[in-house]
Amino acid sequence: MGSEVGWKVGGKQGEGIDSTGEIYAIALHRMGYYVFTYRHFMSLIKGGHTNYKIRAADHVLRHHGDDVHVLVAFDQTTIDVNWPELVDGGIVIYDSSSFQAKKPDDRDVHLLGVPLTEIAKEAGNPIMKNMVAIGVSAAINELPPEEFRPVVQDKFGRKGQQVVEANMTALSRGYAYFQERSRVRFPLPAKPDLQGKDHLYASGNQATGFGALAGGCRLLAAYPITPATEIMYWVLQHFPKYGGVVLQAEDEIAAINMAIGANFSGVRAMTSTSGPGFSLMMEALGLAGMSETPVVIVDVQRSGPSTGLPTKTEQSDLNEAVYGTHGEIPRIVLTPRTVEECFLLTAEAFNLADHYQCPVIVLSDLYLGMSYQSIDGFPVQAVRYDRGKLLSEEELAQLAKSGYQRYDASVADGISPRALPGQKHGRYVALGNEHNGTGLEVEDQETRVNQMRKRQRKLAGFQHFTGVSVEGPDNAPYALVGFGSTWGGLEEARAALAEAGLTVKHIHFSRVWPFPEAEFHAAMDGVRLALVTELNATGQLKQLIRQQAGYHDRLHSCLKFNGDPISLREIVDSAYQTFPMGVFN
Repeated sequence: MGSEVGWKVGGKQGEGIDSTGEIYAIALHRMGYYVFTYRHFMSLIKGGHTNYKIRAADHVLRHHGDDVHVLVAFDQTTIDVNWPELVDGGIVIYDSSSFQAKKPDDRDVHLLGVPLTEIAKEAGNPIMKNMVAIGVSAAINELPPEEFRPVVQDKFGRKGQQVVEANMTALSRGYAYFQERSRVRFPLPAKPDLQGKDHLYASGNQATGFGALAGGCRLLAAYPITPATEIMYWVLQHFPKYGGVVLQAEDEIAAINMAIGANFSGVRAMTSTSGPGFSLMMEALGLAGMSETPVVIVDVQRSGPSTGLPTKTEQSDLNEAVYGTHGEIPRIVLTPRTVEECFLLTAEAFNLADHYQCPVIVLSDLYLGMSYQSIDGFPVQAVRYDRGKLLSEEELAQLAKSGYQRYDASVADGISPRALPGQKHGRYVALGNEHNGTGLEVEDQETRVNQMRKRQRKLAGFQHFTGVSVEGPDNAPYALVGFGSTWGGLEEARAALAEAGLTVKHIHFSRVWPFPEAEFHAAMDGVRLALVTELNATGQLKQLIRQQAGYHDRLHSCLKFNGDPISLREIVDSAYQTFPMGVFN
């Protein structure tokens, strides 16, 4: 019995691939396993290849894994595309009602034709071929068919009990067909002990929405865009229960301006988007910086530029997040590593925005945002609230004697106390133009310099959290470096390299701006060579590190930008090419 199993279903878009994968993944999760799912899909309603991968194990998973033990194929394209992932001795279940499968090469992989469509017809409806495939898969993984009933009930119960029973019949017949005709099995490991654990099933996008809610956000203004739309869906379902509001704006420019306006009035508000929408927000990002208005922007990155690959993952918005908008403003850029950090860092983003009175960007991506996985719970107890320098009526009354200076340039930390609209003695002008202490537009050089210096002082002493994590031996001469969603893959690669005899550490960023220079220097102590892994073509993180910390001769790149998440093999192979072979036993 192995420690994990990789399962995948594929076919044409519109064949119910996603629903098949969802049913199987949720059933495994409810049975008590840990799962990690990843969807490969096209930006089409019908046509084109799509697949749904599930990795199941007895421990928390942070990566979709390289290997497939069981492949369910509804067409030959699925076999051809996913063949390299199949392990030796793996099995392909294909719909022999529709085509005769062919092996791309002579590898030791079992091909078993199952008349999925015909069995579904006998069960009542050919559309239930997906349920037949789930039944076959259950037999291969040695899972009792009745264990799937609660998920089938949830999925089809609203259509009537007759539909539920028909789907269970199709599933059971698929199970029986395989049991009678094949001895190939890939049983799952023993179920883990979940006592004291919440064992939740969530995506990064859902966790981001939950983090916003827990962090006190009560308004989301957004325009639908893949892969960030799921955040809006989650928030739309849950915010109204707590007095929250969701505004679907006419475009991304309107969305961020609505969020800025709400924050100006004292309501914690955010916007969520992806690359093309984030580009449209650049002028308003500058407005928030100039007017010193808090705002949280979630960018779930996808492949660019322009429309790019709307349904594929990438990490190419890093430069835009750190440097975007004309001119120079303070901003904070967070890069969550896990589903749990999507929750916690989004909640913390509202504290940071209020405290520093500046934009905070949460930089996720499609891989982290849309992958569902089993976790042991959210760090709800770690959520705190910091509204920053919000003035009370009494404080404003005192300030009124000398005149309230909203943009007082003399404050040592650059963060001047903030009043909200409607507070007595708290009136001021908030402009996108340069301004004096009261907010009135000015153009004299001294005021300009003083206000710029004031804004730039805000983040000079940033101490809220390190933003750099380190795994592995402190004295390792070699390091894997990354940011955001690559954490899981890099951590597994580090373990694989250690097993091969390489002493390596893993340095990872969950905050890239303000750049955690001191923490990164400490992490790099003793490191002779570092492999920076990122999903973009130009090595944006490596460039940022070189600019802020140096190490020009020690940093090497492992880059991927074809739209797919990076695999463990790609990281390990790149490490073998980068680090001296003599260090391996």
